[in-house]
Amino acid sequence: MSYAPVDQTPKMKFHYMDLETCHAATGVVIIIDVLRAFSTAAYAFSRGAKEIILVSTVEEALSLQSQIPNSKAMGEVGGLPPEGFDFGNSPTFIHEQNLSGITLIQRTGAGTQGAVRSRNAQVMLASSFVVANATIQTISRLGIDEVTFVITGKWEERGDEDLAYAEYLEALLKGEQPDTEPFVRRVYKSRDALQHLDPAEIAFPLSDLDYCTQIDRFEFAMPITRGDGRLVMRAVKPM
Repeated sequence: MSYAPVDQTPKMKFHYMDLETCHAATGVVIIIDVLRAFSTAAYAFSRGAKEIILVSTVEEALSLQSQIPNSKAMGEVGGLPPEGFDFGNSPTFIHEQNLSGITLIQRTGAGTQGAVRSRNAQVMLASSFVVANATIQTISRLGIDEVTFVITGKWEERGDEDLAYAEYLEALLKGEQPDTEPFVRRVYKSRDALQHLDPAEIAFPLSDLDYCTQIDRFEFAMPITRGDGRLVMRAVKPM
């Protein structure tokens, strides 16, 4: 994959935060969830979803679903779809759906929590490997010199998938052309990949790992905007 040059300043600064600290993030904030919230969201957009409203709780999701015509709830608690949800958190399964014109309400234990808690961000994008280049191009057009990555998964170990993706984005923003293989390998070795490697865990298909590591599969970024008390994510191609 060849990338267009990134317009970045020599003094670009990068900050790394987690779910406990992201409330302090300002400026441009990238919320990362590779396995699986923001990979699943990207596949949902590719299947025609109109928009995705991000919420913190199951109750919020079901309440909004009852209020918004042509909407469906998507997400997980403990990796599994809660009662009343239409879809879980698997790109494998969501890729089989026709979501044309559907508004999705997404609740997950990590990704959507990062968006809800990053309340001081001026610009916010959800991201994962499948929309990496579009995310980079969107950021480069903002002319900024500071970016915060919100690592929504556990990142005590260097093999964690969300940290790997943040470091991949940082390298791209520095104008580097990193080898993608080590980053993909870290996803497969991450803690959250373990259930996908167990054939008995049918709610965690092995194919999800492949779907989540298809770098630059989609040509859109996923900006999140605030309006009417809601966080709304849409698929937007960089201009």
